[in-house]
Amino acid sequence: MQISEMSSYIGRFAPSPSGPLHFGSLVTAIASYLQARCKKGKWLLRIENIDPLREKKKASEKIIRTIESYGFEWDGSVYYQSTNQQAHKEALNLLINKSLAYPCRCSRKDLANSKMGPLGAIYPGTCRNLKNSTKNAYRLLTNDTNIEFVDKLQGCYSQQLESESGDFIILRRDGLIAYNLAVVVDDENQGITEIVRGFDLLSSTPRQIWIQKLLNYNTPNYMHVPIITSENGIKLSKLSGAAGISQDYISETIFSALKILHQDPPK
Repeated sequence: MQISEMSSYIGRFAPSPSGPLHFGSLVTAIASYLQARCKKGKWLLRIENIDPLREKKKASEKIIRTIESYGFEWDGSVYYQSTNQQAHKEALNLLINKSLAYPCRCSRKDLANSKMGPLGAIYPGTCRNLKNSTKNAYRLLTNDTNIEFVDKLQGCYSQQLESESGDFIILRRDGLIAYNLAVVVDDENQGITEIVRGFDLLSSTPRQIWIQKLLNYNTPNYMHVPIITSENGIKLSKLSGAAGISQDYISETIFSALKILHQDPPK
C-alpha cells in the first residue's frame, strides 16, 4: 500500500554512530529536514545503533550535539534503534515461522565465484533446503516478482530480486539483525511516510519493499539524493574515514550543502 501525500507526513534522519557526522550526511539531513518542513510534517531523529562492532565510543552523543549546533529541531525524543530489538526479533521469527526465511551457513569464500549483480554476489540458493543447526545466518526467500517504485528524484526503479541479488541476509551469523530488516521494522514502528536518503541506498530499496510486503507493512515514498564524493571520487562515509563537519563555519557549511541540493540560499 503506497502512502498518500494526503497522509500526515513523517520523515526521518537515521545516522549510524560509526563515526562523526560528515558533509555527505549533512546534505542528506538537510534534504530530509526541508522536505518534512515544507510538507508541514514531522522530522524524527533516529540513531541506528544495533551493530556494536562498528559503533564508536560516544559517537551518538557527538552526532546529536552536531545536529543541534547546526540548528536542526527534531520532533519527539531521539529514537535509538537498539531499543526496538524485540520488535526486530519478532519480525524475524514471523518470517521464519512462515517458511519465508531459512538458515544459511555459506561463507563469503563459498560465494566467491557467484554471479555478480548490483548488490554484489547473487546468492545461488545453496542452503534453501538446509535443516537448522547452530550459528547460522538466515536468508529471506525471494522470487522474480518485479519490485518497482517511483523515486521522487531518480524516477522509476525496479529489480527482480531472485535474479539480480538472490535471497539476502536478514540475520547475521553473529546473531545481529541485518540492516535491511531492522530499518524496515523501525520505519513501520515510527510511522515513516517518506524516506529521504543517499543515492547509495537506492539499490537496497527493492529488498526493503519486499520485506514490507511479506510483513504486510506500509510502503513509504522514497527520495534518494546525490551522494557526496571526495576529490578522488570516493564516497564520503564514516567507513572511508570522512572528517566530521566544521563547528567553526556552520553558516558556510550549510550554504554549501544547500547549493549542492540545487537550492538558492541567500548569500
